[in-house]
Amino acid sequence: MAKVINPDICVIGGGAAGLSVAAGAVAFGVPVVLIERGSMGGDCLNHGCVPSKTLIAAARHAQAIRTAGRFGLTASEPVVDYERLHARIHEVIAGIAPHDSVERFTGLGVEVLQSSARFVDENTVAAGDHLIRARRFVIATGSSPAIPDIPGLDKVPFLTNETLFDLTRLPAHLLIVGAGPVGIEMAQAYRRLGAEVTVIESRRALSGADPELASIAIAALRAEGVVLHEATTILEAVQSGGRIVLRCENGSGAFQLEGSDLLIAAGRRPNHASLGLSAAGIDHGAKGIEVGSNLRTSNRRVYAIGDAAGGLQFTHVASYHARLVLQQILFRLPAREHRAIVPKVTYSDPEIAEVGWSEAEARDKCGAVEIIRTDLALSDRARTDGVEAGLVKIVVGRRGRILGVGIAAPGAGELISMWSLVVANGMTLKQVRGYVAPYPTLSEIGKQAVISYYAPLAKNAVVRSAIRALRVFG
Repeated sequence: MAKVINPDICVIGGGAAGLSVAAGAVAFGVPVVLIERGSMGGDCLNHGCVPSKTLIAAARHAQAIRTAGRFGLTASEPVVDYERLHARIHEVIAGIAPHDSVERFTGLGVEVLQSSARFVDENTVAAGDHLIRARRFVIATGSSPAIPDIPGLDKVPFLTNETLFDLTRLPAHLLIVGAGPVGIEMAQAYRRLGAEVTVIESRRALSGADPELASIAIAALRAEGVVLHEATTILEAVQSGGRIVLRCENGSGAFQLEGSDLLIAAGRRPNHASLGLSAAGIDHGAKGIEVGSNLRTSNRRVYAIGDAAGGLQFTHVASYHARLVLQQILFRLPAREHRAIVPKVTYSDPEIAEVGWSEAEARDKCGAVEIIRTDLALSDRARTDGVEAGLVKIVVGRRGRILGVGIAAPGAGELISMWSLVVANGMTLKQVRGYVAPYPTLSEIGKQAVISYYAPLAKNAVVRSAIRALRVFG
């Protein structure tokens, strides 16, 4: 007979979103059951943010060795011991894993069930030999790599982010399908580590980013030797003589590409197929579980957060969603998701970071807006660090309100944090103008951008004052 559990909250999924809800709720003494069928920590820890950024860090050091001549040092081609790099990636994962482990959460007071979960009715979830009847359920089951419908792909060995970091050898020639953030990040990293890299994209590379910012990152990739085919259709994938062959077509005609390994980085799909959502009266589709701005599903007992709810797929969104749900469940306070305040970062070099509305979004929503553009070359710190290309772009609305900010620069993901605070609080150029930036830092360029907006106004004011003086004393 199944054991019945009646917690206050049942969380389905032990990734970033689910763990944040569980830890937050149990800290207030609320009984929580957490169900996870796979590895604790979810995609971010095991297959996503942590291993990918460890790889990118290694690639950045390799590039520094390769380009050291610019700084008066002896440059050389880096020697990559990929087995050691593989070991380091998994050492970093292992170092973080205890924070997300079953043991830690059990110690916090969370009842952890290592099993699959399935709704059997609107009020009950089955997990192994348990039936959970909770006051509230939170679905945080994340997402998995989406596999495109390419003829022959099912007969060809390929990698996804879930298997890429198991490689113990450097690919000789890596073919990447998809030029979104993951595809572009991995393309640059593997190229810097010494692999030949070719990327195929059916649309524009980094199509989700502001085109001006994206063009800077894409130019850097191409300068480093990454081959990129945009607006290209893959007609067929085959394996021939141990090689992967992609038969392609674009505006220039038909052609084929050959490589040693194939990485599929063509987006994500939500993990909700096995949850029995229909039995619980939860509306859902191919893009995720349908939720309102309060993240509540069509079943009022159930919330869906993170990748499970579709929308932005970032670990910091998972944490943001967790806070909004806890605010409603624990404190009975209304909460609404505001996607415009969530920063987006692509960890290429230069990085691309954006928050708020892009220029296109602002023009569509507001009509007349002003755009401040400041070249990173104006920064003294950029000169000292040998940074040759970058841009800060500020979208300004009525009364100087800052509607959005985009940055293409080394460390843009760090630089965007201040602007996230600015956008989230509806601040204006006048308010930003008053802060003091340390010199010399790249963050200074943001202050310079704001001052550049006022320079013509100040000049015109001086001219107007002079004209008035001439009229009085002339």
